[in-house]
Amino acid sequence: MKLFVCIVHYTKPLEKVEEILPLHRAYLQECYNKGFLLASGPRNPRTGGIIIGKFKDKQEAILFSKNDPFCQKDTAEYEIIEFEAVLHSKHLNEFLAQ
Repeated sequence: MKLFVCIVHYTKPLEKVEEILPLHRAYLQECYNKGFLLASGPRNPRTGGIIIGKFKDKQEAILFSKNDPFCQKDTAEYEIIEFEAVLHSKHLNEFLAQ
């Protein structure tokens, strides 16, 4: 598994984002339950969000983004960055081992 940072960029006004937010968060919770997300939350200022997860490859990360209600409802776009966690907290070991 490889680590990815998904930078979410809102493409609609915040009012529209708020309408879709419960669906987006429910989708993310499903992904947390499956064990492949580490952290997520809104950026400051609130122009989008950040999601950190592990995926088999970039194609799997792209598929994850396309299944997000934000993308399906044309409310946000994803920028996906793969990285190698050469140094990390020991707390990350369990997440990476799953």
